Amino acid sequence: MIKVQKTATEWQAELTPQEFQICREKGTERAFTGEYWNCHEEGVYHCKCCGAPLFSSETKFESGSGWPSFYQSLQTDAIAEHRDISHGMVRTEIICQQCDAHLGHVFPDGPKPTGLRYCVNSASLRLTKK
Repeated sequence: MIKVQKTATEWQAELTPQEFQICREKGTERAFTGEYWNCHEEGVYHCKCCGAPLFSSETKFESGSGWPSFYQSLQTDAIAEHRDISHGMVRTEIICQQCDAHLGHVFPDGPKPTGLRYCVNSASLRLTKK
């Protein structure tokens, strides 16, 4: 894997202000507002910043959280996890391994077979439909 590294100015030129705030500054979109929270199209969800394949629609599920949720990533090395203690909470942040884009968080309350819920901002994803 080749690590994608760009300056903030380069990312700002490629992303919308909302995408930049979420992906590069660890922001979040409001629940039930993102493009993919209620999407049922088949395909692969890629990183908005670098295009790396991250999730399959086959592992997407309705979590009721208002964000696209998946129970597993497409490849085990596609996503990195970091402890996040912001906003008075302890959570596990997920980022794209290839470009360090903030994706969202992973929680241990998902369905079988993994028991995980990858809760992802729509603004950090691009769906390639089947």
